[in-house]
Order: sequence, then C-alpha cells, then structure tokens
Amino acid sequence: MTGTSFIIVPGWRDSGPGHWQSLWAERLAQATRVVQDDWITPTRTAWVGQLEKTVLAAPCPVVLVAHSLGCIACTHMGPEAAARVRGALLVAPADPERRAILSDFAPVPHAALPYRSIVVASSNDPYCPIRLAGAYARAWGSEFVRLQNAGHINIESGHGEWPLGLALLQSLTHEMDWAGQAPAQTALSAG
Repeated sequence: MTGTSFIIVPGWRDSGPGHWQSLWAERLAQATRVVQDDWITPTRTAWVGQLEKTVLAAPCPVVLVAHSLGCIACTHMGPEAAARVRGALLVAPADPERRAILSDFAPVPHAALPYRSIVVASSNDPYCPIRLAGAYARAWGSEFVRLQNAGHINIESGHGEWPLGLALLQSLTHEMDWAGQAPAQTALSAG
C-alpha cells in the first residue's frame, strides 16, 4: 500500500485507544489522523476545514478511512480537496438529523462522490438506521457492505483490530487505478 496517503477521519468524540481507527493509524505507513479542535460540539465549517487541510497537505493520492460523523464530513468536502481523494472507506455513517449536537452537518449531501467508496453499515447501529446507510451508499455511488448486528462498528461493539475492515481497505488500494481511469467494480458482501 505504498504511494498512498491514508487519512483517518474519526467521528464525534474521536476514536479512542483500541478502536480500529486508532490501531490502523499506528500501523499503516503514511497514515495521518485528522485532529479536530472540538470533538464534543462539532461544527461543519471547522471539521470539514480541518479535513480539507489534511487532505491537501498529503504527499500522495489519498484514501479516506472515516467513521461515523467523519463519513459525513468527507461528503461535505469541497472540489479541490475531493480531487485529491482516490478512494474512501466510510464506516457506520452518522445520521446528523437524529442528534441535535450533530445537526450542523445536515442536510447530508446526496451527490455521487467523485472517487470510489465503500460504505459499511450495521443492521443494528444505534446512530444510523441501516436503510438510511443504504440510501447514503446509493446516493454517493458507493459499494454497500451490510454487517449483521455489528453495532456502531467501534470498540464498544467489539471491533478493535477489525480484519474485515482492513481487507475492505486493501481492496480499495489494490483495485485502484491511480491513472484516473474507472476502478474495477467488485461485488462485496458480508454477512
């Protein structure tokens, strides 16, 4: 996975020790973690601005690795930053309309993303109904991986190392055509 800048994009309240994002940030070569000034009361302007700054500073083409509200922040990026992105793993996207503290991120963009993406969601995520996550995936032009009873796909639901997630991330980097041509399409399912 050399020649790729991995940008880890945590969600609301950050991803603590033991969370798959934290573990991957330590292990992936050329990984950078987006650090927000305020993890508790997020604002779209500040969060997206920090994300765009991180993406634009990356030395190589970018693959986003986002969780929860981080997924939604990724969809709000402007065209200059989005043009640097070659792929995104968007895990357990949040529903900012369900929690008042996240409402600044609503409405969620429903335009196709200009890069290959995989949305991973759980049938029992307390922060986003599976039907809404599927609707996001369709709107964004993302591949959709539905996990059964995986909660919010975080440390609380038993997702520390999360090997399936790492395999999905590797599928993004191995199948990517860095020359800008259409990526190979694959059918992914988990069950």
